[in-house]
Amino acid sequence: MGAQKIESTFNNTNNNAAISLEEASKDATAKRRFDVILDAAEVTFAALGAKGATMREIAERAGVAQGLIHYHFATKEKLFERMVARRSDHINTARAEMLAGLLAEAEHPALHDVVEALFRPTIEAGITLANDGSAFARILVTMANSAEPRAQELAEKYYDPIARKFIAALMLAEPKLSHEDAVWAYMFAIGVGMNMMARTGRSLRLSDGACDDGDAELMLTKIVPFICGGIQALVNK
Repeated sequence: MGAQKIESTFNNTNNNAAISLEEASKDATAKRRFDVILDAAEVTFAALGAKGATMREIAERAGVAQGLIHYHFATKEKLFERMVARRSDHINTARAEMLAGLLAEAEHPALHDVVEALFRPTIEAGITLANDGSAFARILVTMANSAEPRAQELAEKYYDPIARKFIAALMLAEPKLSHEDAVWAYMFAIGVGMNMMARTGRSLRLSDGACDDGDAELMLTKIVPFICGGIQALVNK
């Protein structure tokens, strides 16, 4: 009996393991399909806008049935938000982790380090995503410059919390910086960041090959002191 019980337990364990592997495989397949849909949505929304893009066009680009997109996301509006959330979460989590590390080390972090924590994840993400024509960067620029309630709602939900953290950090780094000037500094800095996130190759063309917008480290050596200089000018005005 004991041997039979051990064998039964062994078989059940193997069966459970097989089921777990099967479920993991299904989960991985579902995630890949999910990402393919979101990738297609990014490119389509970037090209046609949130209003102009259709679920049919996104489905065709993704190579899936339109019904599958409706199953996963229900509406175009929910698909657009999930697309925004995916990239935003990745970038802002990296920003928050870098900033938290700086604040854990010093009550008044160096301005240079705060600005780098703001820019590095954005620039690196832009280079990583360059193969799709920096579609998300174009969407982000459109959202940031739109007065439409839905665009502002998404910006408030996914970007205002991290923005407030960096505005506060700028004031810690430069104690003489007023809250008003810190907000302006953040807004001007983000404008630069979004422009450089959208890798276009224009800087390379204008500089005859010297200014490579595909080189994150090179761009950071230029952007960080540029923004720091502007912030310090506000302090000393």
